[in-house]
Amino acid sequence: MTVVHHPEDARILHRQIRALVDAGHEVTYAAPYTARGVVPRSFVTGVDLPRAAERRRLSAVRAARKLFKSMRGRVDLALIHDPELLFAVAGVRRRPPVVWDVHEDTPATLSLKPWLPAFLRPPTRFLARLLETTAERRLHLLLAETAYAGRFKQQHLVVPNETWVPDTVSRPGDDRIVYLGWLSEARGVKEAVEVARLLQPQRVAVELIGYADPQSRPLLNEAVAQGLLEWRDFMPNDEALKRLDGALAGLSLLRDEPNYRHSMPTKIIEYMAHGIPVITTPSPRAVELVERYRCGLVVPWEDPQAVARAVLQLRDNPFERHGTGGRGYAAARAHHHWPNSARRFVAQLEAWAGVKS
Repeated sequence: MTVVHHPEDARILHRQIRALVDAGHEVTYAAPYTARGVVPRSFVTGVDLPRAAERRRLSAVRAARKLFKSMRGRVDLALIHDPELLFAVAGVRRRPPVVWDVHEDTPATLSLKPWLPAFLRPPTRFLARLLETTAERRLHLLLAETAYAGRFKQQHLVVPNETWVPDTVSRPGDDRIVYLGWLSEARGVKEAVEVARLLQPQRVAVELIGYADPQSRPLLNEAVAQGLLEWRDFMPNDEALKRLDGALAGLSLLRDEPNYRHSMPTKIIEYMAHGIPVITTPSPRAVELVERYRCGLVVPWEDPQAVARAVLQLRDNPFERHGTGGRGYAAARAHHHWPNSARRFVAQLEAWAGVKS
């Protein structure tokens, strides 16, 4: 159940739900289908919920709570993906086991919410910490990052944001770079547009794939109108990943924000899995990956010119480009292939639910 994430969210639908279905379980997936303009996939039973966006969240939580109460006797386990849904399940009697999948550092992300007034951020962060403490006492928890473990007193299973790594990939090309993921100022959308401007005379295309927040959409629409780049908006993960094949490099331009300092940028793993070099800003987990596997280049924070230079360095050196992409692919296949984590994920949910596949 989610009211925040897109119904086609990669972690929820293409990894976790697919793993449960492949193990023989029936999944009811409650998500904001109508609000996002999509329909449920054939392998789930879809239930439509309102979308929680910016300050409009209460009606979505109420609808989720009503749904949870109506279905509590018909499911073996409930898996929720949003902090808001902690209110939807709180205090409900005779409920099945409830699992909260912790996707992010909730208190830290509040500093990135433009719709939340600055004076409300400290008390809201305090409330988020309190919610986490309460949830740990009353629910089962899964963590998307090992770095999140320090926020909790007990040990919890880490289900990392890995990806499906294809059996084979094509070599990286020399005329197109890609960005896959959410687009916002904190994630480097301004830098990406400037990179496109710098690379246009060099005949290197820039392709952005992902949903953009309301503040970033005017900038992207203007860049598209000027012919600087291609922006494909949101695409289902299985379709979006195909766009990575044959690219020159993949961009990860996160800014130096608290929520990103200890998070593994999933897009980096996805770039590696499709055999293309990574160009990333120096967030600690990104640097750790790139340096360990020698699968890309690290550029300074908020420096489009450095990004453009890195792109041209890879374009003009096929040996470096192919070697970098190949090392990344081999590492992703060996260490970050989703089926390895999927087995632990399914086994843990089966144990909590008291059922077997």
